[in-house]
Amino acid sequence: MSEQAEQARKTAEALEYLTGFGNEHSSEAVPGALPAGRNSPQRSPLGLYAEQLSGSAFTEPRRHNRRSWLYRIRPSAAHPPFTRTDNGALRSAPFTEAPADPNRLRWNPLPDAAPGTDFLAGLWTLGGNGDATQRSGMAIHLYSANASMTDRVFSDSDGELLIVPERGGLLLRTELGLLSAGPGEVALIPRGVRFRVELLDEDARGYVCENYGRPFELPDLGPIGANGLAAARDFRAPVAAYEDVERPTEVVNKFCGNLWTATYDHSPLDVVAWYGTHTPYVYDLRRFNVMGSISYDHPDPSIFTVLTSPSDTPGLAGVDFVVFAPRWLVGEDTFRPPYFHRNVMSEYMGLIEGAYDAKAEGFVPGGGSLHNMMSAHGPDRETFDKASAAELKPQKIEDGLAFMFETRWPITATAQAAGADHLQRGYDDVWQGLQRHFRA
Repeated sequence: MSEQAEQARKTAEALEYLTGFGNEHSSEAVPGALPAGRNSPQRSPLGLYAEQLSGSAFTEPRRHNRRSWLYRIRPSAAHPPFTRTDNGALRSAPFTEAPADPNRLRWNPLPDAAPGTDFLAGLWTLGGNGDATQRSGMAIHLYSANASMTDRVFSDSDGELLIVPERGGLLLRTELGLLSAGPGEVALIPRGVRFRVELLDEDARGYVCENYGRPFELPDLGPIGANGLAAARDFRAPVAAYEDVERPTEVVNKFCGNLWTATYDHSPLDVVAWYGTHTPYVYDLRRFNVMGSISYDHPDPSIFTVLTSPSDTPGLAGVDFVVFAPRWLVGEDTFRPPYFHRNVMSEYMGLIEGAYDAKAEGFVPGGGSLHNMMSAHGPDRETFDKASAAELKPQKIEDGLAFMFETRWPITATAQAAGADHLQRGYDDVWQGLQRHFRA
């Protein structure tokens, strides 16, 4: 392990957090930095600048309103002009490079990055939907990196970033403090929040959902009641931590689908205190409280929803983040793997570790499958044959951790994804050989 990764790991292991999803947190790295009784006093404590970061319109309902007050060494307004820079393999909606494809698609893991590739340079867009300029829809990215970001930070004006590590841990230095996320955890960076990614291992790989629409929130539980699924208290937000650094720092901003860059003469991660609701967080997927049937059949996979981005239609999400965590299967006279399905929603599935119970082969950690709107999918032949003949005793699924980005609109693949060397050309073959068993 490199000295830089070792230092990042030590920092990550010592982190403390605030807990709770959607809370109005407050934190100060220096006692007395937060003003009392007002947001913008005539003179802020310790000579800091008061600045509001709004993740929603001022007049959105209180339950949806996202904003934080930041008390920083320099205001964000003190920066030189931004200029366009190369987008690399990063793409944004609307996706028009290729037509939306009704075929079932599956990819092997993203190839390892060239030496010296950091998180930002290692982002590779698979596809998405909507329009970033209209704040609707989503994009799916993958990343492969082997270097920490040094003297540069990133922010996304187009949407929030849900980061799903599959290999290697990440130390996320944000304006509001530090987070650590490794395989089995997810981290969310809100729209507009600047951050830097440092690696905790020699390399890192994973998935990113860029949500252009309404910020992710916890789904309502309905008949489940007051408890279950993801508990609000298990989400961890950072405590204030700041950099008082006087040296050139590149700031890269994703704006309306393109990357823009400016070189500051200081680090913009200089927030000494903050309070509010527009905050980053990290969540351990192993804490997800799985619901399931204890009689027959199994409920729809919506019961595995961790986070949802609502749309203007009740119950219809712009994007859901769903996890298939370890769980017991006990249904009587029940075909236990996920059923055969055609769905008005579009599904991108990834695998963090182990195996997925509906696919015996070919779906590996770091890879992913896309089943667009009304594309027929379900267990492969081997899984169907095995499950149809299995003894129906209680069964623990404990060696896999899969997830899904499910969205209301078809997902259009980018040209680079549609023509990638790691696209599995024979994916349809997994359903060949599903034989006729009909007997009149």
